[in-house]
Amino acid sequence: MKLLITGATGLVGSTIVKKALNEKIEVNFLTTNKNKITTSKTLNGFYWNLKDKYIDPKCFEGVDAIIHLAGASISKKWTTKNKSEILDSRIDSTNLLKKGMNEFAGNTIKTFVAASAVGIYPNNFEVSYGEETKITSPENFLQKVVVKWETALNELSSSVKSFSIFRIGLVLSKKGGVLPTLALPVKLFVGAAFGTGKQWQSWIHIDDVSQMLLNAAKQNWQGTYNAVAPNPVSQNELIASVGQALDRPVFFPNLPSLLIKLALGDRSSLVLNSQKVSAEKVLAKGFVFQYDNLKMALKALYDKKG
Repeated sequence: MKLLITGATGLVGSTIVKKALNEKIEVNFLTTNKNKITTSKTLNGFYWNLKDKYIDPKCFEGVDAIIHLAGASISKKWTTKNKSEILDSRIDSTNLLKKGMNEFAGNTIKTFVAASAVGIYPNNFEVSYGEETKITSPENFLQKVVVKWETALNELSSSVKSFSIFRIGLVLSKKGGVLPTLALPVKLFVGAAFGTGKQWQSWIHIDDVSQMLLNAAKQNWQGTYNAVAPNPVSQNELIASVGQALDRPVFFPNLPSLLIKLALGDRSSLVLNSQKVSAEKVLAKGFVFQYDNLKMALKALYDKKG
C-alpha cells in the first residue's frame, strides 16, 4: 500500500505519517513549501501550488489511497482576507486534487479519505447529532465553510471505489490544536469556561483520530463518519478535567458570553457553540478507541512519564 497525504505537516497529518511509516506503509505527501520536500525510500514530498493550480504529477506514482487533510487554520482572526483563505484553501485544494487525479492518476487510486469538521452541525444544547442529520440553512461562518467543503469533496466520490468523509471533533494534543490554548490559563491558575459552560464538546484524542483515518484508508471505508470519542462532555467538565490533569484548581467564574463576543466577534462561535456528536457509526464499524474517556485521555497526554 502507498498513501498520498495532504496536510501532512499539520497536527493530524504528521501523526498519520508516523503511524503509516511504523506500519511499513510508503507515504507521499504534498506541500506548498518547497523547503519541506524530503526524499527517501518510504517518505517523499511533492510540491503543489493552489494559486497557480499546479500539482506535481509524480506525487500520484504508485499511490492507491489518498488522505486529504489540507486547509488553513480556523483559529486565526476571521478577517475578510482570512475567511477567504479558510474557505478557499479547502475548496481549491480539493479541486486541484481532483484535477490531478483525472489528468495523471488514471484508475490507480482506489480509496479517498477526507477530513471535515463537526462544525457542520447546528448549535444545540440538547440534540445528539448523527451523520444522517440534514443540514438545511447554515447559521454561521464555520458551518457555511464545512457545507461547501463537503460539497466539493463529494464531487470526488465517483472517481474512486471507496470514498469517506470524517467530521472531526475537538482534537486533543499537547503539540497543537485548541488544548494548549485551554491549558495555559489553567496552568497559570486563571482557567475558566466560556459562557454557561454547558455547551457540549465532542472531543477525540490525537492518536485515535489519526488511527481512525489510517484504518479507513487501509480498510476502504465508505460513507460519512463522526470522528469523535463516544463520551462528549460539557465545557465546564472539560476545563475542570484539564485542571485535574495538570494538578491545578479551576475556581474562576465562567467568562461571560457578551465579553467573549465583544473580544472575538463571530469567531466566538468556536468556544460558545454546542455540538453533541454521536460516535455510534464508527463504533459499529468496529473501531476500538484507545481513549474513550476524557480524564484518561488527558492523563495520557499530561503524564510526566509520557
